[in-house]
Amino acid sequence: MTRFLAVLIALTPVAAPAAEPEPLPLGLQSARLLPGWTAEDGSRIAALELVLEPGWKTYWRSPGDSGLPPSFAWEGSRNLGEVTFHWPAPEAIQSGGVAELGYHDRLVLPFTALPADPGKPIALSMQADLGLCENICVPAHLDLTAPGATATRDARILNALAAAPEPLADQPACRIEEIADGLRITVALPRPAELAALEVTSRDDLWISGAQIAGAEASAELVGPEAAPFPLDPGHLRLTAIGAGGAVETTGCRL
Repeated sequence: MTRFLAVLIALTPVAAPAAEPEPLPLGLQSARLLPGWTAEDGSRIAALELVLEPGWKTYWRSPGDSGLPPSFAWEGSRNLGEVTFHWPAPEAIQSGGVAELGYHDRLVLPFTALPADPGKPIALSMQADLGLCENICVPAHLDLTAPGATATRDARILNALAAAPEPLADQPACRIEEIADGLRITVALPRPAELAALEVTSRDDLWISGAQIAGAEASAELVGPEAAPFPLDPGHLRLTAIGAGGAVETTGCRL
């Protein structure tokens, strides 16, 4: 009997110990994908939620002179087509004594995920690379998987969607000037603003300085990999302006 029990124990599978969760990068209290809901057209409305340690910040999509813009990949997702982020209006954050654009305390970053096959559900896995800053900034990596979509709309995501800049149809006037290693762009502000950012939606290989506001205009310098002046379609210029009356966004400008 003793020998039989010994053989039985030896043949019994032993459950593998549960995998330890990956430690969070320095500066984060929590990081997760809020599952969101499925819209009537089959798209998935979800969000990345970051809760930062006191005194820590993270960057907006186009942070400024020296900030580290976040990047995202979707390996491991299923039935995923195009993804569109809906960025809440950023605020000024101090990074190494320089004012950049980003968020402190908590970021809920909504996104719309379109299905590759509209008749099937979407499963979401995200790999995020971003900068986290206290007195100095450090790069961080996250691997996150979302639970299944819920039946109700998440108020946290709805509030973050409402915090996105208001899109304006009118295109502001602008000037494009050549400088030694690129271009300087000056755009008329549609409303008084304390913060502004200029981006080129058709290129992701440009270094773009933080926007400087002078009176009713915002200007920034653009430098490409060729470090020389280059042609630019003003229709691809995006201006974000943030002031006491809220945040607005325009696409394209009039020379």
